[in-house]
Amino acid sequence: MTEDLVQDAWNRIDGWLREHAPRTFATLGQPAGHEEIAAAQEELGVTFPPDLIASLLRHDGAVEGAEAFLFSTHDRLLGVPGILEDTRFMRCVADDLDEEESESYWHHGYVKFGSYGATSDGLMIDCRPGRDSFGAVGRFFDETGTSFGHADSLGEYLAGLADQLERGPDGGAVTFNGRLFWEWASPARPEWGDAGDPLPAPDEQLPELDLSCSPTDLLHASHLDGLEELGALLAVLPREQVAEAARRQLRRLAVETGLAKYPEVESALDAWERGEAPPRPDRTGPLALRLRKVLVEADAHRDHHRKWAAEKMVQGIWGSPHRSVYEVAGIRSRLTVDWRADLHADLGDPPLPSIPDERFWGTLRNPAIDSSWYAAQYTQDHR
Repeated sequence: MTEDLVQDAWNRIDGWLREHAPRTFATLGQPAGHEEIAAAQEELGVTFPPDLIASLLRHDGAVEGAEAFLFSTHDRLLGVPGILEDTRFMRCVADDLDEEESESYWHHGYVKFGSYGATSDGLMIDCRPGRDSFGAVGRFFDETGTSFGHADSLGEYLAGLADQLERGPDGGAVTFNGRLFWEWASPARPEWGDAGDPLPAPDEQLPELDLSCSPTDLLHASHLDGLEELGALLAVLPREQVAEAARRQLRRLAVETGLAKYPEVESALDAWERGEAPPRPDRTGPLALRLRKVLVEADAHRDHHRKWAAEKMVQGIWGSPHRSVYEVAGIRSRLTVDWRADLHADLGDPPLPSIPDERFWGTLRNPAIDSSWYAAQYTQDHR
């Protein structure tokens, strides 16, 4: 029976989360009640497939928030109240469609059980008995409508999700600080280029580098907020500790993207790591010429990662350490699923704070971080 497949899949999902991502597991709801499920079907005028009922009897959704359990599509599991709310909303959206349009966009016989949150996108299930597609899982996109082919049943879909979790990073399942993240990386291509490639002439037409950075440049708190607990950690650690992490992070990026193979880059990084601040390059100096040439070659090779690394090299060494860490983390998040663990290690593996809220940013006093907007909001809300 497909209900048995649902139970088996949830057993595997729950077991994996308990072991690898206990904070995410804790967001899964308790079982829904039979009467609540029956009332929801009556209110919507549909028949839930047995798999959806079996799943709700296991977990009535997941609580909202940064730690919430998400499907690999980044949709949060909805409980009965969320199913009602989101499905009613989708029906309102589709009210002005004719029958043919509603079939491909949103039909009244569809029910949403996973929500992307920021948009109306999400996972849905066909609740039209008597059709071959009854119980099939699809996904709704606001711009294109509903597409099927994800799974013939919710049990099959959940079993596939369990498979992904058990494959770990190979299946997109990454854990950090007790939480589950769905991420995929695209490793850099450092094979092109050679350490002995000649430098261009000073008068060669090349893209310019931004050499205007300063160690006193402020980083807006909203950038660190996106790094969640790691952002909060960066905001409270001593500046020198952040600067050391910036050095280590930039070295990782240079090695991963192949930028470290060039002697001009290697020399600057070595001096920086020894505490010998290398002189700021001018636009025709060896380091600047190398980086400017890399920008041209990276475009030719369609290597965005090395191009971004070259653009950030000057800012990383001579700019604000907080900004450097933030920007390098953004690039490395595309290169490796381990970027969070690497950053935490480069910061010295200190205890991680909670995910920051507006109070955290509103009361933060760090001269390297611009948290004035949060401070104003916090002051206004607590008058």
